[in-house]
Amino acid sequence: MALFTSNSPASTLRHPRMALALLSLSQLLIALDATIVFVALDAIGQHLRMDARHLQWVISGYSVAFGGCLLLGGRSADLLGKRRMYVVGMALFGLASLLGGFSSDSLQLVLARAAQGVAAAMLFPATLSLINTLYEAGPARNRALAVWSMASAGGLAAGALLGGLLTQWLGWNWVLWVMVLVAWPCALAALRYLPRDAKTEHKQGFDLAGCVTVTLGSTLLVAALVQGPEWGWSSMALIGTLLAALALLGIFAFVETRSRSPLVPMALLRVPGLRTAMALTMVFMSSYGVQYYFLALYFQQIYGWSPLQAGSAFLLPTALCTLGIRWAERWLLRSPVRSVLIGGWVAGALGMGWIAWALPHGSSYWWLVPGFVVLSVGQGASWTAMWIVAGQGIEPERQGVASGIAATAQQVGAALGLAVLVMVATAPVTALGDGSADVPVRLEAVARGLQHAEWGAALFALAGCLIALKMKRQPREAASSMSHDALAKECSAG
Repeated sequence: MALFTSNSPASTLRHPRMALALLSLSQLLIALDATIVFVALDAIGQHLRMDARHLQWVISGYSVAFGGCLLLGGRSADLLGKRRMYVVGMALFGLASLLGGFSSDSLQLVLARAAQGVAAAMLFPATLSLINTLYEAGPARNRALAVWSMASAGGLAAGALLGGLLTQWLGWNWVLWVMVLVAWPCALAALRYLPRDAKTEHKQGFDLAGCVTVTLGSTLLVAALVQGPEWGWSSMALIGTLLAALALLGIFAFVETRSRSPLVPMALLRVPGLRTAMALTMVFMSSYGVQYYFLALYFQQIYGWSPLQAGSAFLLPTALCTLGIRWAERWLLRSPVRSVLIGGWVAGALGMGWIAWALPHGSSYWWLVPGFVVLSVGQGASWTAMWIVAGQGIEPERQGVASGIAATAQQVGAALGLAVLVMVATAPVTALGDGSADVPVRLEAVARGLQHAEWGAALFALAGCLIALKMKRQPREAASSMSHDALAKECSAG
């Protein structure tokens, strides 16, 4: 299939392939950042003397900032320009990565990870909205999203391998410094190869009150979910943080109904596809998105593998994920997106269930391969299809904030899933008490907890199956032939 069609907006670009490459590299960078840090967690914890609960903040500090700032990033892309926000996001990502590599204590590292999250919150909505506005709905956009998704899978693979190599040979600092080599060249290249931002005929308000309340409210909500296992789910600190988050989000909703230029037009939340995409992105990160965290720890702490071995273990799954993306692209030509989602989520749940069952069967990696084959193909299909759903029924000038809404749900899902499954994983160790148990007993408890966390990820994936099953059936022909004008009318009608 041709990458661009003659009537696609992307066909008018001077360098269309370079433009798509830059958009795909942004997703590669975000995926690279996730898996590189997963593999390096054990080394980071030893070097900076961070225990398991505090080590979680190396991941969650990024998620909190990312999830809290996505709506602001999406609206900024719509109002200030998608290319402009791409360039700013890439530049900031590189700077945060550079400073993070020089961290000498846990606080500096978590703050650098949070800055990466802010940068990603600028970058992700701008990138996804550019794809959804430059490419026509149907095969052209599906193809662009497939390329973008394959870059994500490539980032996962490269991150797993690079994380192991860099951590073992050069030190964990390099898992952050390597980001600079991607981010800053992309920021410069975007000025040449991405289309200039269109000039708006009139200035729209920025809804400062909405920006402040939703950013603070979302940040506190994600932070509460992340910190819940450490504070205790009935602690006053957690309850106070949740109440503050809900109060701010309530104020945000009140402000939005009275704003002339709302940050989030309420009509968007009535678009069925966006609501479904929000649920799917949440469950995706609670299942597919967090399982690598626990598997990386299992490989190193239970199997006794080096960081390089643990990183190499993820090469097969990510290669298979790329096949799942290609499979989804071809399947979408023959079937509605609902069918692709159901197939992807069923495969994911079955694959994770197999891995959870197979983990105690010794250190042989081959026990896990059948599960990796099934879940990775399902992961690729689910990822591509859910972002197609997220862009359906949205006007071009609202694609940025719509992408931000779906991605905010994604980060809430990541924080919620990780918080719940970390609690599940640490429960057997906590039950041992003050640490008087001998090493074999404690190691067995660690292994049992990590296995329980993988079972939990499989249950989250099963929830994705149920969400996909509840989607309304839509004929493939009608979905693929729907024009942007028709989609805009659907959004306006709510």
